[in-house]
Amino acid sequence: MILSIILILLGLIVFEIICSVDNAIINAHVLKTMSPKYRRIFLFWGILFAVFVVRGLLPFVIVWIANPGIGFHQLLQVAFSQSPEVAQYAQASKSILLIGGGVYLVLIFLSWLFMEEKKYAFLVERFIHKQSMWFYAVSSIFITLTIFACVKLNPTLALSATIGATAFFITDGFKKNSEEKEKQLLGSKIGAWSKILYLEVLDMSFSIDGVIGAFAFTTSVLLIIIGNGIGAFVVRDLTVKGIDKIAKYAYLKNGAMYSIGCLGLIMMFESFGHEIPFWFAPLNMFVLIGIFLFLSIREIKQGEAEGKISKKSLGLKKAK
Repeated sequence: MILSIILILLGLIVFEIICSVDNAIINAHVLKTMSPKYRRIFLFWGILFAVFVVRGLLPFVIVWIANPGIGFHQLLQVAFSQSPEVAQYAQASKSILLIGGGVYLVLIFLSWLFMEEKKYAFLVERFIHKQSMWFYAVSSIFITLTIFACVKLNPTLALSATIGATAFFITDGFKKNSEEKEKQLLGSKIGAWSKILYLEVLDMSFSIDGVIGAFAFTTSVLLIIIGNGIGAFVVRDLTVKGIDKIAKYAYLKNGAMYSIGCLGLIMMFESFGHEIPFWFAPLNMFVLIGIFLFLSIREIKQGEAEGKISKKSLGLKKAK
């Protein structure tokens, strides 16, 4: 029991950190244009808002969406109680919760695979990216087939899948706009409070990925709040101290996206009644992140070796 909790929490923390790297990079760039006073304000109040408000309340909202007929007291019971009756009630709504989250995560992966500029780890990534116009066709077919399969089992599952797809297109539109908005903020004299407000709204949109993906690890709201909360603390610390170092690992984003895609499929399989061991989602994520971390470290070492060779060659030329 304790081992499973530790494994789940580690998975949640790592997943939250990896999912938030893009967000942290944007935060770091914008914070450089602000005075130390407003940086401290953002980091202190931003942590409180990101951890206790967004990542504290969002899991409850997601559980309530899957169980719209329950009251606040019942919602707390579903989230925290370990009684057999409540566990049975939560289990009944688990598939509704997971199908929406699974669709959301798979669409995130497809969007990254087809549409997003990236450091190519494999040749197939370059090929698929060149076919970016097919993203909407592939996504539409995926959504249609998912809803068709859901309708045959339970119409409520189909509604949840539709909500997951809708949530993706809303948040994706905001994220796509974030890069352009970042350029405007960096090149303008917009007030510090406006920048802080923008960063908090952006953080909220990025946090949805981590919270929804967390349900692939566990349906325990308490564990999700703890794991994602710790991850959010770490990301805020990286924003100030080491985000440039993290950004050097060029393939880390690839690992995060493949993890998101696999977690989405895991959630969908579980929603259709397939039992998947609790350890499979964390282990799958650790393996994928490990593979792409290895590729990143290898590239860094190759770059350093080539740099040394270039310096040595330059030194020999000067000596001549």
